[in-house]
Amino acid sequence: MYLRDIIEQNLVAGLQGPRVLGIDIGSRTGKAVLIDGEQYFTAMSPTGIEMQETADELLDEILEKSGLQRSDIDYVVGTGYGRIALNFDDIPTRVVTEISCHSMGYHYLHPQTKTIIDIGGQDSKAIKVDPETGKVVEFVMNDKCAAGTGRFLERIANLLDLSIDELGSEAVKSTDPILISSQCVVFAESEAISLRAKGEAREDIAAGIHFATARRVCSQLKRVGLEPDLGFSGGVSNNVGMKKALEELLEAPIVDVKLDTIFAGALGAAIYAREFHVSAAESPKTEDDLFSLDLTDLENRIAKRQEAIINGSGDKKKIGYLCNYTPPELLNAVGADAIRMFKAGSTQEVASGEQITQSVYCDFSKSILGTFAEKDPLYTALDKVYTFYTCDCIKMVGEAIGDFFTPSDVFNLPRLRHNVISQDFYRDEILYYKQDLEKFCGREITTEEVRKQIKLFNQIRLTLQKISELRKRDNPPLTGADFLELVKGYYYLPPEELLELYQGIYAKLSQVPDQGERKIRLMMSGGIVADGDRRLLELVEQDIGARVVVEDHCTGFRSIDYLISEEEDPYQALAYGYLQKQPCARMKPLQERLDLSGRLALDYKVDGVLFVYLKFCPCYGQTKHDFFRHYQKLGLPILEVPIDYSRSDQGQLKTRLEAFIEVLGERGVKASAI
Repeated sequence: MYLRDIIEQNLVAGLQGPRVLGIDIGSRTGKAVLIDGEQYFTAMSPTGIEMQETADELLDEILEKSGLQRSDIDYVVGTGYGRIALNFDDIPTRVVTEISCHSMGYHYLHPQTKTIIDIGGQDSKAIKVDPETGKVVEFVMNDKCAAGTGRFLERIANLLDLSIDELGSEAVKSTDPILISSQCVVFAESEAISLRAKGEAREDIAAGIHFATARRVCSQLKRVGLEPDLGFSGGVSNNVGMKKALEELLEAPIVDVKLDTIFAGALGAAIYAREFHVSAAESPKTEDDLFSLDLTDLENRIAKRQEAIINGSGDKKKIGYLCNYTPPELLNAVGADAIRMFKAGSTQEVASGEQITQSVYCDFSKSILGTFAEKDPLYTALDKVYTFYTCDCIKMVGEAIGDFFTPSDVFNLPRLRHNVISQDFYRDEILYYKQDLEKFCGREITTEEVRKQIKLFNQIRLTLQKISELRKRDNPPLTGADFLELVKGYYYLPPEELLELYQGIYAKLSQVPDQGERKIRLMMSGGIVADGDRRLLELVEQDIGARVVVEDHCTGFRSIDYLISEEEDPYQALAYGYLQKQPCARMKPLQERLDLSGRLALDYKVDGVLFVYLKFCPCYGQTKHDFFRHYQKLGLPILEVPIDYSRSDQGQLKTRLEAFIEVLGERGVKASAI
């Protein structure tokens, strides 16, 4: 088979040279495309339990068809559901997301295509393509619900006693498709069973299911925009019923190409393999020059500190606080052993906390209460818990801790930042907080001691700010995960111990030369990133190789990017300083929050923004579109990342992150909210 039979002649010439292989391991089917000079070869096999075995079978089949040996293959790119598992010790191999590969493959099949629908076994995607390069400009991915996927159609086919291949053919026979109203797979299946029990025609049910599925996909397509020469790829692209439903709903034809589009991803992977092979030949290998920061000492200190609180610390009161609007200066002034309570709970702890709250509370709220319910030794060792009322969830958590577990107090925090009345009110609340601390701890807090603590905490925050400044380099000497661990120390360790520790770390980091390859630079914005919630950072920095260089959330850089006046009345200084620091989304006016976030991104020269928030977050879940519009005005690409503390979506999350970072890596490609 010749490339000229499926690809325009002017593009064929650019694929000559190395023998390259693309392998697309989908959730249901594995596909492979080999490019050898002017020829191409394809192979297909059901995806087995072991992804590597499926890949080996595809490689063996395609070598047999082409008459080549393994040693003849210059490069392999894996993509699809099982790409992470691919490994060929004797052949250079890389992985690329199926989003990028389907975009590139379809571009070579039909260069005029600007929009692609990709429906696979486990997910569906709407992709906007740059017709000049075949690179992804924007994408939307359905990675939470099975509706709109091949797996859903397969289950409906079984209910109708049809094979998946017969389901589409049956649907096109219908002249009166039944409206399937349910948006959920489970309910849609129940509806289909009920319709069949009523004696409705099988072809009408099948057509109704295809239209219901197509409507889900069309809603995704609207978010990226539909342009002429619409492409359709993935395992479901051969389903004539789905093709018919999409064309009718969109009132636009799907282009016909000369290769079965189930192979579009594998073809794109082969094209990327050629690109990587040529780049590797032209560019000598270099070592990764990123300095590795050893934080073992910090981790040991935190562990020792927590153990001391659990086992008791003399006559000192052990106090926890929930929000960083709670001034730690007063906690240290009264001589308490204080920690911020911001651990990410386990699945069991989240479930236990939900018994006290409701399902519509965020996982952080649930995990705090669940940690008490499951008798976490650190939290149950606390004598009292304080917080200042920010979001409704945290207010409820503070009150519930007092109702069920440990004494607690919740103080009010005004929302209007610049109102003089707000500052006076907050000062009064801080004084009430001070009086309660004195009574509870049995020790007076003097004005002089408060001044001393303000100065000490200013020095600590200033040192952390200087450390963060080093991340403005092209090759920062620390990762985003490193910086979050440093800030974690701020919330767990005594300030007297912190200052010397941070100063030593800064001295070491400032001596690291700014050299090496510039990586994709990201800002994490949005809600809280709890202690232990590191999977997103691990995916971004360890697996994908990008760098988070600044955090616009309340446990990263934003939480320490302020100083308190050391000259005026200390309580007025605390009230003014905390209200004027970079605010959370609860504070008003919101536009100031947006402006500060945008300036932070530009100051650190980020390539894109990860807007991360917990599902059901009352502050960031409701204001996210204001953030998106502001970032878009600044020309900053955004990836929306709603998360929880489970790991059930790990694979889909990695695919979305990889695709976003691949988009950012393409020079001249503009991305928007994805």
